[in-house]
Amino acid sequence: MRSNPAEYELLAPANLKSILSILADEPGTRRPIAGGTDLMVQYSAGNLAPRKLVSIWNLPELRHIEALPDEVRIGAGSTYTDLRASKMIQSEFPLLAIAASWTGGIANQNRGTIGGNIVNASPAGDSLPALLVYEAELVLVSVRGERRVPYATFHTGYRKTRLEPDELILEVCLRPRYSEYQTYARKVGPRNAQAISKICVAAMARLADGVVDDIRIAMGSVAPIPLRLKETENTIRGCRIDPALVSGAKRRAAAEIQAIDDLRSTARYRTAVTGNLVAELLNRVAGNVP
Repeated sequence: MRSNPAEYELLAPANLKSILSILADEPGTRRPIAGGTDLMVQYSAGNLAPRKLVSIWNLPELRHIEALPDEVRIGAGSTYTDLRASKMIQSEFPLLAIAASWTGGIANQNRGTIGGNIVNASPAGDSLPALLVYEAELVLVSVRGERRVPYATFHTGYRKTRLEPDELILEVCLRPRYSEYQTYARKVGPRNAQAISKICVAAMARLADGVVDDIRIAMGSVAPIPLRLKETENTIRGCRIDPALVSGAKRRAAAEIQAIDDLRSTARYRTAVTGNLVAELLNRVAGNVP
């Protein structure tokens, strides 16, 4: 059944302060909506609740990409198009730029926001593994003030987060310290564009004298939340890449994800592909494949 627009109420205040006041006065009652690329799908299907909305679209306080001396701050209202167009994101955080290019088509990229992708809390969100790899921090804001949380702790379960009912994500903060790393990103889906991931991976590694000095691997769409594969990283870190290491890392990654079955794929498929992606990552880092 399709939704009846007469049953919905939408407020569109002109500034962030007014929006935070509304959320504080009616905690848990009003649902923020930015680009609407996820919520409008629910609306079209008649599944969108609650029926009181507040627009946070295109607010200057939420839509910026700013370089500070020790970090880059991305406003939560920044769109995927903003991320793709930013020379700073392309050069300092290429995994995030790649993930932005994966998300839907041009229309979705023009409307969809990084904050919306995070709060939607789907484990298949394309930008989320990149945020794990870059060890992002989130600035959350309410009338009570601001607080910072590591992105790695933000998701507490399937579509569950640490966001309080009166809070919004204000900014995503990233530290530009990865110029010496090789990067790797793959999205596995039924087609190359406008598809929800069966599996997506963001990873980077740094070699020192042929030894893996540091490595970071994150997966999406394999578990109830996006995963950082720390056990697999520990298996690889400090070692030279050889066939034995690749084989062991494949097994460790496949076991670590504890893959799920859902409408898009099976746990068995995800387990096999995860191992193959980790093997491909290591072979590329070692220069064995282009």
